[in-house]
Amino acid sequence: MVFSSFSFLFYFLPVFLLVYFLVPAICRNAVLFGASLLFYFYGVREHPWYLLLIFASVGINYTAARFIAGCRQESWRRVWLSVGMTWNIGCLFVFKYLNFLSTNLNALLDRTEIDISIPAVNLVLPIGISFYTFQISSYLIDVYRRKISVEQSVLRLGTYLCMFPQLIAGPIVTYSQVQERLGFRIHSYENVEEGFREFTIGLALKVLIANRVGNLWTQVGTIGFESISSPLAWLGIAAFTFQIYFDFYGYSLMAKGLGQIMGFEFPDNFQKPYLARSMTEFWRRWHMTLGGWFREYIYIPLGGNRRHPYRNLFLVWMLTGLWHGASWNFVLWGFLLFLLLLLEKKGLAKAFDRYPVAGHLYMLAVIPLSWLVFAVTDLRQLVVYLGRLFPFLAQPGGNGNVFQGDFAKYAEAYFLPLTAAIFCCTGIPRKLYEKGKYTFWVTAGLLILFWACVYCMYMGLDDPFLYYQF
Repeated sequence: MVFSSFSFLFYFLPVFLLVYFLVPAICRNAVLFGASLLFYFYGVREHPWYLLLIFASVGINYTAARFIAGCRQESWRRVWLSVGMTWNIGCLFVFKYLNFLSTNLNALLDRTEIDISIPAVNLVLPIGISFYTFQISSYLIDVYRRKISVEQSVLRLGTYLCMFPQLIAGPIVTYSQVQERLGFRIHSYENVEEGFREFTIGLALKVLIANRVGNLWTQVGTIGFESISSPLAWLGIAAFTFQIYFDFYGYSLMAKGLGQIMGFEFPDNFQKPYLARSMTEFWRRWHMTLGGWFREYIYIPLGGNRRHPYRNLFLVWMLTGLWHGASWNFVLWGFLLFLLLLLEKKGLAKAFDRYPVAGHLYMLAVIPLSWLVFAVTDLRQLVVYLGRLFPFLAQPGGNGNVFQGDFAKYAEAYFLPLTAAIFCCTGIPRKLYEKGKYTFWVTAGLLILFWACVYCMYMGLDDPFLYYQF
């Protein structure tokens, strides 16, 4: 179940909110926990035993944290931390990376004379495992560091881990950010109204922009990279650049809005990243909760900027690449970002700070190219696409059957959503919204946007969330 679906908008959410606000405040965590399990079960209904992973994660981390907090000897505290983290990272490894590892080991063995074949592991990735693993790991580590007090209630811990607004795709919320609200939270008409407004904006970004420009990227893939012109290749990767942003940004706003309705305050996940003047600044603005997690739990413990900063930067970005997917293109993507960030640390970022126009022009080229490496999982097809972007790199005689008028055709067809995407990247719509937030015209505009989304969903113009199975 995704937020941009009839089942969620007109069945799950109304029923949940009705029950949630009718029961006494003391019962609301239980209602939220139960509804979150139902929400998750709907997504994994073809593999219902995946629900047991959630229960096991709650139980094991709850127990490990209690022992960590109760033990006086540091050695035993480390033992229980290891128990919890072994389970957390172990589950993620088995489901997300074991097949990748076995496939590559078999490919390596095929090049040798060793007659051994490792059985293929074809496990379906549990929905949201990448996100909830990081969340529960941060809780365990923070208890070990004595940054937060251990949670005494297994219900509150379960509610934190399974909370459906951010269970599937974040934002990644640390326990310290919601601990107080899990015990007591204020519900008000103003919060509910504000939450629905944010949800509607996020829904519009997802359905009316991300899905529409994403369809252009899908059509480029359907045509075949060998058969597109260079202008269409650039238009196609621009479409994916907008799709991944508004897909994820829209979902994050919907999650934040739902949290606000229920009395929670989730952190912002995006801050106009496409206005950045360097890749360093970009990653401070993009998926900020993930960046904060890697900085707090990987980069700083490794030594941060104090000891071996370049090594630490390399390890963080290799892990970031692999976290996004078990494929060599994600490893390449992480390495590419490491190189760009390294160059910026060596002085390039200072130059862009001094000449901001040059920085923006640099990012106009670098951002789409980095997303190309992210989007195309087949490395051979990646080379083909690069040949389309830069014809002078293409092999002689490898142009295929190219329709030179394809750019004009698709540019005309997708002019409106692409223009809307560019405009919304600037942050101007948000400024205009905040200025006239409670006026009649803005409220009416939000209602129109909501029903326009409903119409698009009814017409089948809806795509699944890019990070749904992640």
